[in-house]
Amino acid sequence: MLSSFVSSFVAIGLSCVVMGLGWVLAKRALSDREKSSPFECGFDPIKSARLPFSLRFFLLAIIFLIFDVEIVLLFPILTSMTSSFSAPMVIGLFTFLMILIVGLFHEWNEGSLDWAQ
Repeated sequence: MLSSFVSSFVAIGLSCVVMGLGWVLAKRALSDREKSSPFECGFDPIKSARLPFSLRFFLLAIIFLIFDVEIVLLFPILTSMTSSFSAPMVIGLFTFLMILIVGLFHEWNEGSLDWAQ
């Protein structure tokens, strides 16, 4: 019990030291217009350096991450089913899969998965 407290305090202290060093070392002088503008052979930029961001791509990426993490959560259940087979584990697995399938159909009906639009 004491070792977990000590390791927690060491981890918190070490992270605070690293964050403090990063903050101190990243301090920059006041930036002027020339340093904050994109470099185009010394001329003023023709158009903005910031490209428009596709919100549909962002939503699709978030949906992919959510379903990817949920699939990773299924791996321990599948590996434990090879050694022991219990009814509550199977019920939990099918409940989890049903939640995934309902979420997938919801995203499909909402049109988030239709990339052509």
